Amino acid sequence: MSEIPSVDMRSIVKTFGPVVANDQVDFTARTGEIHALLGENGAGKSTMMCMLSGVYRPTSGDIFIHGNKVKIKSPKDAMKQGIGMVFQNFRLVQTLTAAENIVLGERSSFWRGPGWMKNKQEEIEAIADRFGLPFPVDRPIWQLSVGEQQRVEIVKTLYRGADIIILDEPTSVLTPGEVEQLFYTLLHMKAEGKSVIMTTHKLKEVMAVSDRISVMRKGRMLHTLDKQETDERELARLMVGKEVAAIRPEASGRKPASGIMLDVKGLDVFADHGRKALDQLELRVQAGEIVGVAGVAGNGQRELAEVLTGLRSWKNGAITFAGGELKNGSVRGAIEAGIAHVPENRMKSGLAGSLGAVDNLLFKSYRSDERSTFGFLRSKSNKVWSQSLVEQFDVKTPDLDTPVRSLSGGNQQKLLFAREINQEPKLMVAVHPTQGLDVGATEGVHKLLHELRDKGSSVLLISEDLDEILQLADRILVIYGGRIVGEVSQTQADREQIGMWMAGMQGEEEAAG
Repeated sequence: MSEIPSVDMRSIVKTFGPVVANDQVDFTARTGEIHALLGENGAGKSTMMCMLSGVYRPTSGDIFIHGNKVKIKSPKDAMKQGIGMVFQNFRLVQTLTAAENIVLGERSSFWRGPGWMKNKQEEIEAIADRFGLPFPVDRPIWQLSVGEQQRVEIVKTLYRGADIIILDEPTSVLTPGEVEQLFYTLLHMKAEGKSVIMTTHKLKEVMAVSDRISVMRKGRMLHTLDKQETDERELARLMVGKEVAAIRPEASGRKPASGIMLDVKGLDVFADHGRKALDQLELRVQAGEIVGVAGVAGNGQRELAEVLTGLRSWKNGAITFAGGELKNGSVRGAIEAGIAHVPENRMKSGLAGSLGAVDNLLFKSYRSDERSTFGFLRSKSNKVWSQSLVEQFDVKTPDLDTPVRSLSGGNQQKLLFAREINQEPKLMVAVHPTQGLDVGATEGVHKLLHELRDKGSSVLLISEDLDEILQLADRILVIYGGRIVGEVSQTQADREQIGMWMAGMQGEEEAAG
């Protein structure tokens, strides 16, 4: 490795008005290493990487790339310095092909000669093959799997000459097999002398692939450690400032599952673009159990959650809930039946970002006698009630009127859970409930789900995080192509087998056997 670091960020300060996101932070990454950057939500790690990639500009401090002091004022400046960032939410044009996305904005793309695109496709395919990142270069993005779209993003940075590559939560949407393939790619990049900086909350993956690990807390850099000097337990403690206890399915006080709470039979559901998203789907959830639904994004998970919560109608089939028929396409019917919902995107369909805690907590109960009289909200009592929920669920907010979009992801999620659990639901439909959350916030969400289960409620946990499902679920279902293709109890779960089901490598007949 070179003695001069590829990245050297010194005394970095970044403020947003009165908020100090980064406070005198030093960070270095070496040439030919994989460097993991850890920290709770709001710790400042994403802000640091956004400054390195040109999305933000530092308030003060210096950035050196390969020993040279640079000013990075835009992503274009970052790319000129050989810096590329792959964001968790991909920045691809869905209607363009993979190759067109990769060359988009390139100067030569405005002066095309005969065979120009074919030559570019061959060039892109050569890079993809070299780093073990295959995908069909001539297909539109919307026809590619999530894993293939991520490969397009990575190849785009490599195609543009990046030798410092930042990956934001890179494994959050991948199957176990795809994760292994990604790690192979990262090691290949390292072998070629590239610097890889990876932000992630998955400590096992940090320990599996990184060389060094930097931990941030409350806008400051705490430690930078060699992997051999630490372990998962110490990293978790450094991130949250306390010991983090893993909650297992055999939590004390649990009531045994009894009786069918949810029974779905022969369900056919169509997605927005007309494709069949659920195909004769069948599943059952008992009272007092957590059922995990594992699968790669785009196999019907979203539509399943929307059907159960009244946001989408079904074409064929029947849903029995708590002994009665569930109304088709009725949100109010789902709420009145006792179904709670923590959606995949909390700020898009769970919370109103411009409103404060009180209004967000009232969304499902404002019609009740306790919250309103003759159609007029009880302002004073509602504030007292909201304050009690905020304290009960440990939501950190400056005051009840602060717009929830300004809260950290963990506090937004806790506020959402406060509203849903306050309704005393019979079934909680939780979709990616810890996506983007740090270790401490994840621990809190897991505790809430177990408390619901232990009180006799049912939980349908829909997640692409197999570690989370293996840790939480009593029973695991695997969805592929809109059908349940595998089922196994938590005690008999085999990661490799589940990964094969997630990848569609076995049919449901073989899986059932």
